Amino acid sequence: MRRMVIAVLLVVLFFGMATIASAQTKEPRFPDLKREQITEAQKRVYDSIAGGPRGGVRGPFGPLLRSPELTDRVQKLGEYLRFNTSLPARLNEFAIIINARFWDSKYEWHSHKPLAIKGGLAESIANDLAQNKRPANMKPDEELVYDFCTTLHREHFVSDALFKRAVAILGEAGVIDLIGVSGYYTLVSMVLNVAEIPLPPGVKSPW
Repeated sequence: MRRMVIAVLLVVLFFGMATIASAQTKEPRFPDLKREQITEAQKRVYDSIAGGPRGGVRGPFGPLLRSPELTDRVQKLGEYLRFNTSLPARLNEFAIIINARFWDSKYEWHSHKPLAIKGGLAESIANDLAQNKRPANMKPDEELVYDFCTTLHREHFVSDALFKRAVAILGEAGVIDLIGVSGYYTLVSMVLNVAEIPLPPGVKSPW
């Protein structure tokens, strides 16, 4: 019996190591594009992104560059929703990491959890969210963002009561921006997940 257990463990270890090796050597679905290798249309969008508030082309934008016209429109929308929205950073980034957790987008989570905390969101709220728990000790406006975003993601609609609560707390413009950031980062998550963009080396999985 003992020999059988050892044999099973060795088999599990072997296949586990093989899986890790396979993951490490797998070719990226969308290899990085070097600026000198891309078309003029791609260069214009590349330079626009790199020269803007993002400061570089990373995350979903490498894969997106395959369609420069789409990338240009996406990055302009994202620039507003990330940097110029009517929502405070604490709530906007909270909405983004709610979306990241819903889509299991680890890269998006890694990028935006620090921004949410920098914006004033309690780290314990992010930690609860990472475990798919309703966060404890949320402020009223954070509760609203959590309820609105999770309901919209899961049920695709919001009730009259939830809508009125959202307008009362965020205003009509804030509600529209909250819908916008949820939709935009759904697109971002889809791109990241299909492209299989990995976490940076040495970064542990958040869940």
